[in-house]
Parts: sequence; C-alpha cells; structure tokens
Amino acid sequence: MTDTLPPQVVAAPEAGPTTAGTPKKLTRSIGVVGGTLLTLSCVTPASSLFVLVPGLFQSLGTATAMSIAIGSVLCIAVAFCYSELGTLIPSAGGEYAMVGTLAGRFSGWLVFIQSLIVVMIVPSVIAIGTADYLAPIMHVDAKWAGAAVMLAATVAGLLDLRANAWITGVFLVLEVIAAGVVSVLGFSHSERGVGSMLHGVMGDGAGGTSAVGFGAILAAMGTALFVTQGFSTAIYLSEELENPRRNVARTVLWTLALSVVVILVPVAAITMGAPDLDALTGGDVSALVAGWSNSAVGTFISLCIALAIINAGIVMVIQNSRVLFASGRDKAWPEPVNRAFGTLNRHGAPWVSTLAVGIPGAVLCFVPNGLLTNITGVAVAALYLLVAVAALFSRRGAHKHAPAWRQPLWPVLPVLLIVVLGYLLTQLDVTALVWTGGITVVASLYWLLYLRPRQDERWVITVPEDADA
Repeated sequence: MTDTLPPQVVAAPEAGPTTAGTPKKLTRSIGVVGGTLLTLSCVTPASSLFVLVPGLFQSLGTATAMSIAIGSVLCIAVAFCYSELGTLIPSAGGEYAMVGTLAGRFSGWLVFIQSLIVVMIVPSVIAIGTADYLAPIMHVDAKWAGAAVMLAATVAGLLDLRANAWITGVFLVLEVIAAGVVSVLGFSHSERGVGSMLHGVMGDGAGGTSAVGFGAILAAMGTALFVTQGFSTAIYLSEELENPRRNVARTVLWTLALSVVVILVPVAAITMGAPDLDALTGGDVSALVAGWSNSAVGTFISLCIALAIINAGIVMVIQNSRVLFASGRDKAWPEPVNRAFGTLNRHGAPWVSTLAVGIPGAVLCFVPNGLLTNITGVAVAALYLLVAVAALFSRRGAHKHAPAWRQPLWPVLPVLLIVVLGYLLTQLDVTALVWTGGITVVASLYWLLYLRPRQDERWVITVPEDADA
C-alpha cells in the first residue's frame, strides 16, 4: 500500500442508522445564502475587528490597515485554491480531505493536524474577548466569560444546522450594524488623511511617536491572515451545501469579499478618527466610540460586539465538530474513538464531536491569550501553504476533467502562495513556531507508528458521492 491510495467514494445514507461498515453522510440542507451566513459568521467580522485588530493597533499603529490589506490579497489567492479543491472534493473533512486526496495521505494528515490546532484554539481566542465588551453592564473575569461563551456555543452546536443558520444570521446583522456605526463615527471625526495608513506610525504612550518598519508588518502577518481566516468554513460545510459543485466557490468568494469590507472599512475609520496616536495604539475601540458619541452609543456597540463573539463561538463549534466527525468516519483514531466522533443526534449533529470541541475550548480560555493567537497564526500560514501545494495536483489524472470550479492563473497563483507563505513562516513568533512544530512532530510519529502500518483500515479518506456531479 502507498500513501496515495485513492479515497473512498461512497453514496452513503444521510444522518440516521447506517449499515455496518458504511461511512455516514451529512444531510444537504443549506444553500448559498445559509452557507454564506454561517461562513461569514465564522469569519466573525465584528469579533475579529474588535478582538484581534486592537492587538494589531498596539503593534502596528497606522500600518494596521495596510497589514490587513496585504493579508486580504494573499487570501484571494488562497480562496481560489479552496474554491477549486472544495468543488473537486466536497467533504466535511475540509482541507485534509482535499489535500489527502490530491497530494497523498501523509500530506492530508499534516493538514489535519494544522486544522485541528486552528479549530481547537480559535474559538477560545475569540471568546476571551467577551468580558471587555460586557464591561458597560457587568464586570467579569475574561477567562471565565470566555469559558461560559464556549459552553453556551457547545449547547447551540447540538441543534439543527438550519436553525443555527437563522440564529447566526440575526447576530450577524448586529455585527454589521456595529461595524457600520464605528465606520460612520470614525470617518466623521477624522483627524488624519488616508495617506497616514501608508506610513506606519504609532504612539509611544508619552505623547511621542515611533516608526513601524516592514519587518514588524511581516511579523504580524500571521494575525492579519487570522483576521479573515473563517472563509474556509464553506469547505467544511461542503457536504451539507446543496449543489456543492457550484455553491462552494460562490460561498467562499462571497464570504471573503464581504468580510474584507466589513473589517477593513472600520479599521480605516478608526485609524483616521482616533484623536491621537496614543489612543489609536491603545486599541480601546469602546473608549473611542464613546468619545466620538456618548456612553449610550458606546454601550450599544459593546453589547453588539459581545453578541458577535457569542455568534462566532456557535459557528466555530459547528464547523470544528464537522472536522472531528470526518476524522472519525475516516478512521483516524482507535475504533472506540472513531465510533464516538461519528455519532449523530436526532438533529443530525455530531454530538460527541461537538462536545470534544467545546469543552476543551472552555479549558483553553485559561491559557495566555497571546500565545494562543501566535500559535494560530503559524498554523493558519502552514495550512494555507499545504493547500496551495495540493492545488498544484488538482488537474492531473481523474481530476483533470472533473466538473469543478477552476481558478484563474493556475499554476502561477499556487506557486506564488507557496513562496510567500514559506517566507512568512520564517518571520513569525519563535515560541509559536516551536509549539506548532512540536505538535506536528508528535503527530508525524503517530502517523508513522500507528496509521501508516494500518493503511487498509486507518485514515481512509472518504469523499461522499455527489449526486450533482
């Protein structure tokens, strides 16, 4: 047996009882609108804007918008790769199913590990920010507030997917309103021009300023990529999207475009409207909003952001549980664990996988947030790089003429992505690189000692048959 065995293509029954040995298949129940709402909610424009971006303001000052813009350009090329591979391999396994099918099972395993790092950490990073925006009505410890959000999101993740699409859609409206209000207030109180975003300057806390070099922008690029990372959720939902050959690409590209607008416009407004560079570098968006308007508006925006974070938690738990569900179906673990991860409840949700994501996520809220953010930045960059590598194999053999959305400028864009992301990885936080590298080494040993000797029965990547193909 080799590491590039073809995947199992199964016409499996939908959620419910299955015959012994037949992989289960999730129910196709959402279209482009529902998928885009869920995916855009996972990008969590408001929570990324108000939880992650303040950290960028603290390290990059007026160069924050430029760093996000650079990251967004890279993400366009990444989204093209995701769209093509996602329509070729519409599986709840997401990146690992795509890469494992096209570039070999060991490559798929490495991708699974990077995605597992991301899916286990990201919800906690976002949830910890809840306490800051609940401050106008209550004071609560950030770690405990984050843990509470994760547990509430876990309960919601056990419900029907269609119901969650509507819940997250309502919350998403509040997110967009909050971002819109911040944009209007920031632009209407402009203190500096658009050109200020092209020259990185930040306050030093004593009324002075300091320049931001290109090296600092590169070092923060992992977080900049992280800000819009959630567009990949469409790939995890591809097994539940109607007509995935068409709708996966639409969902990915629409989500990226909308999320960039919802995030980048308020960032520009905040940069231009901050009363001074010290206030901008401080990254306290609630204080800026209150200063531009009044405390009532500041409280409203803060509560909208808190709801956005809860919304993010719900969608991320939904997405991430599908990854574990698929790994159990593809027999990545000892059999009792595989059976548990593949168990569906009466709503068609993988309930054990949902608990396996939500409960550890609550525990991770008590780990230092800066370390979690840096590790996630490294894992996201590595994940995108491996997806770009797989994109180079998307037009060979049986996949060459398969019905799928095809990216423009192939193979130039994947090659450029590999070069750029490979270089970026060398510029990221050393401690985060060590942690991520250590986890990857342990996972590789698991592959060599357990999975590879059992290739007939372990890590058999499943690609459900698509009736629309």
